[in-house]
Amino acid sequence: MTSQVPTAVSAKSGISAGSIVQVFALALVIAALSEWLGPLPIELGVGKVVLLPMIWALLIGLVLGLLAKRMPQPLSLGLHSQHLAAAVLSCALFLFIAKLGLMVGGSLPQLAKVGWGLALQELGNLIGCVLLGMPVALLLGIKREAIGATFSIGREPGLAIVGERFGMDSPEGRGVLAEYITGTLIGAIFISLLAGFVASLDIFHPLALGMGAGVGSGSMTAAAVGAISAQYPERANDIATFAAAANLIATTLGTYLTLFISLPLAVHAYRIFEPILGSKRKAVAVQEAAPTAQEVVHVPALNLGMRLLAWVYVGVLVLIGNQIGYGVPMLDALPGIALIIGVVLVGDLIYMATQRKLPAVCWISFVAMALTFPAVPYAAEVAAITGKVNFLAMITPMLTFAGLSLAKDIPAFRRLGWRIVVVSLMANAGVFLAAAVIAEFFVGSM
Repeated sequence: MTSQVPTAVSAKSGISAGSIVQVFALALVIAALSEWLGPLPIELGVGKVVLLPMIWALLIGLVLGLLAKRMPQPLSLGLHSQHLAAAVLSCALFLFIAKLGLMVGGSLPQLAKVGWGLALQELGNLIGCVLLGMPVALLLGIKREAIGATFSIGREPGLAIVGERFGMDSPEGRGVLAEYITGTLIGAIFISLLAGFVASLDIFHPLALGMGAGVGSGSMTAAAVGAISAQYPERANDIATFAAAANLIATTLGTYLTLFISLPLAVHAYRIFEPILGSKRKAVAVQEAAPTAQEVVHVPALNLGMRLLAWVYVGVLVLIGNQIGYGVPMLDALPGIALIIGVVLVGDLIYMATQRKLPAVCWISFVAMALTFPAVPYAAEVAAITGKVNFLAMITPMLTFAGLSLAKDIPAFRRLGWRIVVVSLMANAGVFLAAAVIAEFFVGSM
């Protein structure tokens, strides 16, 4: 299956040294500053949200991008630098996936106890977005765009599925593109605030929330895990472990289940509920969100050498954040970071050797889990070494690069209209909440 690229860009490998230095230098300053600022809890009546360092990092990067024309040259983040940051983010997330895989490997016996819970919570990902997003869309006057905007969280596989089934120029195509842009721009912030607030209500088991966080998007999963862990610091590792297992299921099986279950469900739900909820609503057209000619740039394609550089540099950022935020000396955590980078490299090489038939995140997860599976020699030693790297310290650098890349999507985001943005966020909320509700039935006694 193929899909339109959600931004009018072409992939080329030309990357200027100036852009690399600028993006990496800004990432270093932003990540360190964000960890130094630390978390900021905000009471909201019955619950609270916590603005974690990762949110500071994302917001600071976004502001730099938005004010690029007013900034001095070293801080003026152009479109090429923003797209480079997005490319670095895509491969940097592999480090987070590897860390989670290392945590999952040693916890597989525990995960086996809720095996059905992990399997069935994926149903929440499939139906939650439709159940919460579709009624809101119809009440707001959105028509067939609602199908594309509510059948999934709208990542790349969703674009491909809708592109093949309906075409990206169709209303459904505009809907999924709106969901993609909304999720890219504010999905991590939204899911972080939502997950943190829901966790503060203390109505769900923390492990159920962890499984709900595995929505199939690396940045959104990282943001949700961080927010939930801030509310339950004593169970942070368990939350991350269950989120990683759920995210792996969403990544591997989720695409096929989305194709055969949630998309037909969204189409069926639209046919049933549109005459009831939407027949008397004035139709609202979702504007085309494609970039203008002025927004066209060349997206850098990172070769293996550049990816390795990105992994090493992000590893350095993690070491710095690990010391500032969690008091672990950099030299103590260095072997763990080196091992995590090694896992990512091996998984990436397997991914290329197998002709990319299975996503790289799957191979990286498998390699990482194998290293800490209890029956594997030296599993305990590997777990101890990598355990000195706090997984929350890994999230801030990821969202730092996300923040530096976000401003490029603002023009398309403005053209979407507030209604489709609300619908997209409701679909994302539905995925998280429905999965957590289902998981609650299986982890209540743990």
